[in-house]
Amino acid sequence: MEEGFRLWANPSSPHAEGRKAKAALEDARARIKAALGWDGEVIFTSGASEALAIGLRQTKAKRPIVSAVEHDAVIRAAPGAEAFSDEMQFDDTAVIAVQHVNSETGTINPVDEIARTLAPTGALLLSDCSQSAGKLDLPDADMLVASAHKFGGPIGIAALLLRDFNLLEPTGGHERGYRQGTENLPGAMGMAAALEAGDWLTTPEDRSRFAEGLSKARLSVGKQVDYIYALTHPTMSAQALLIRLDAMGFAVSAGSACSSGTLKKSQVLDAFGVPDDVAARTIRVSVGWSTTPEELEQFAEAWASLT
Repeated sequence: MEEGFRLWANPSSPHAEGRKAKAALEDARARIKAALGWDGEVIFTSGASEALAIGLRQTKAKRPIVSAVEHDAVIRAAPGAEAFSDEMQFDDTAVIAVQHVNSETGTINPVDEIARTLAPTGALLLSDCSQSAGKLDLPDADMLVASAHKFGGPIGIAALLLRDFNLLEPTGGHERGYRQGTENLPGAMGMAAALEAGDWLTTPEDRSRFAEGLSKARLSVGKQVDYIYALTHPTMSAQALLIRLDAMGFAVSAGSACSSGTLKKSQVLDAFGVPDDVAARTIRVSVGWSTTPEELEQFAEAWASLT
């Protein structure tokens, strides 16, 4: 990012400094594609929310359909969208949003299987990969979203990955005419560097032991990743848990960060069929790239002490 700030000029400007910035931006784009194993196109955005909005609002498919467990950003990007179900009829007017990994429970959704089902219909598939890009292989979808700060990159930069620019209606401006606003060169370079580093301070074995120790508290909702946990306390409310754990030095949340300030039941837990009384005692715990094995042990001890 420091290199990006030294180089910084508007990458869309035709002067020499702009051309230098453009070359660095395109290098970052190529590095991100290589790190993610993506052979399509990449549009840089200010975050996952903007990427989702572009994918849902600028697509040539005008019938949005979203799964019931999507992040709030998807719901806001497609107001009035139909709720996804296996019984629906699809055609090339539809764009279906199905996240890869749920941000509240760690559930891995069967995006590849859904893609195979949709392929003969001509419908487009958009997958929010904010919680999986840089950690798991990307699923097979027409459009995917990756957010840099979820894998150790800077806040304020994300990417919409798409098979072809022809999936979208151009709006003018930057990023080949598909996004307004000057490109964030330092952010793009930081995103590329974080993806290439790909280092975790915990091993899969560390996280497996952590999960095993918390298995009695963990909500079991399908196949789950080893770095996001929905933990339910037998008696204590989610708000009380947040206060107690914060005092012990642990940053956890109730629901997604975008809605954790509310006292309403999480619509995600509701969609997964979690009873109200259980949801009211459930928090989200995420293991980040910078989390240490010692911190996992300390959290397990702190959780056991909560009575």
